[in-house]
Amino acid sequence: MGVSPDIAALYGPGTRAAVESFQHARGLRVDGVCGSQTWGALVEASFHLGDRLLYHRRPMLRGDDVADLQRQLSALGFHTGRVDGIFGELTGAAVAEFQRNMGLRADGICGSRSVREIHRVMPRVAEPELVTSVRDRDQLRHSPRSLLGRRVAIGEEGGLGVLVAAIRRRLDDVGAVSLPILHSDGSMQASAANVESAEVYLGLRLIPRGNSCVAAYYAGFKFESPGGRHLAELVQTRAAEALGVSAGGVRGMSIPVLRETRMPAVICEFGPATVVVEHSAALADALVTALSQWAGTPVE
Repeated sequence: MGVSPDIAALYGPGTRAAVESFQHARGLRVDGVCGSQTWGALVEASFHLGDRLLYHRRPMLRGDDVADLQRQLSALGFHTGRVDGIFGELTGAAVAEFQRNMGLRADGICGSRSVREIHRVMPRVAEPELVTSVRDRDQLRHSPRSLLGRRVAIGEEGGLGVLVAAIRRRLDDVGAVSLPILHSDGSMQASAANVESAEVYLGLRLIPRGNSCVAAYYAGFKFESPGGRHLAELVQTRAAEALGVSAGGVRGMSIPVLRETRMPAVICEFGPATVVVEHSAALADALVTALSQWAGTPVE
């Protein structure tokens, strides 16, 4: 059933439905509220490749034009890192390398001439293989087959200190290096995990009145993290069994902590609170078991 448009300047059911549809399409939390993340995504969606100069700076440029550039360069064999719509150092290096190959000035700045050259040499296939996906899978296949010595970031927004402590003890038992990160802001958690050179990120989020377990991994701009998806599937299954709640499945999302981390990352959301408290030890065992399985099973 459709929703009629709202009267101009009125945030009614029609506008809320449109916001929720946009949030779902962009991999954001769907709440119908146009907060800072949703507004930022709306701004990013307004940019098309060729609208502006793209280059590496601080703060980094973000937008659909950046993601389109990353996807096209990756399809041509130039490694931009993950397709996340953020113009970082790897994207700048990929632009410069492409320019060198095309006989252009290799300044890492993507202007109109670079865009024309990209369009000219792009393969004429609907969904070309991205070199970043190939490299991600190859890196996972050649990673150590256990957690021994691996750096594991554990992020939470607060209220799960007992569970984090239990997870850290279990990680110590298997020889992993645990990196606890407590912060309410996803971007700050991602930044901390990146600075600590974490090899995998496990986010924990309590849904006090929930009665299920779901796991999310990075997916956005027609790209998804293969390692993140594999870990999300293992975490979600193991955690739901430990808590005795329904398995809510896995989903690709583009919320900041998943989009901005440089390593495979998942967020596990679970509830109710009473069950989580009662089964903290079992949940910690389950999550570390999932991490161990993920490390020991290469992604094909």
